[in-house]
Amino acid sequence: MNEAFFTLHDDLPREGPGDRESLDWAMGVARVPQAARILDAGCGPGADIRGLLEHAPRGKVLALDLHPGFAERASAGFEDDPRVTARAGDMMAVEGPFDLIWSAGTIYFEGVRQALEGWRDALAPGGKVVFSELVWRNATPPEPTRAFWAAEYPDMTDEAGLRDEIAAAGYRLLDCRYLPASAWEAYYGPLEERMDELEAEGPDDDIPGLAEVIAAHRREIAIWRAHGDSFGYLLCVTEPA
Repeated sequence: MNEAFFTLHDDLPREGPGDRESLDWAMGVARVPQAARILDAGCGPGADIRGLLEHAPRGKVLALDLHPGFAERASAGFEDDPRVTARAGDMMAVEGPFDLIWSAGTIYFEGVRQALEGWRDALAPGGKVVFSELVWRNATPPEPTRAFWAAEYPDMTDEAGLRDEIAAAGYRLLDCRYLPASAWEAYYGPLEERMDELEAEGPDDDIPGLAEVIAAHRREIAIWRAHGDSFGYLLCVTEPA
């Protein structure tokens, strides 16, 4: 199934909802130094690296992703830029110090409280953690949506629950806002094009489970298109309290 997943996700520009306007907003809140040391935690193919560097033009970015293929693609985009180091690695196994830890849609792998607690010692004085996390926006979501996310992300909470997790980790929330629909389309649009291409090529018996993986992604997109107002990614700018 992993082979099928990575076949589908091969050469996508990003691995989750996000866009440059949202990054610019968050960096404006975080106010990182021009020479900031930045960790892009779970960087995927490196969609956010350029934007991060534009806010810290004299800074350095360490981009980590567990999947070597994603890290290689992130590295390839900045081969001639000494400010960027991209490699396969555990986003929690870092020492820092970092002025900013950026985690676009990946903090759920560790858990919000656990990740924030784990990164505390890797932050420089005044350092910030910026992350996006999927939350409920509606206390009574439609049944198809509730059932889908109960299976995909059973620990999903709402905005109040996320605020509680941030506080329990010993952090303060400086500001937050939901990613706009354009940020979702920036991910789902290329993903749909990739699925169309693979289906047009016909069945591939060498990649078990590919049809099932495509079907699951199409269900996810359909759920968002029909009921996207009942859940969303909350982009949070935080710092240790």
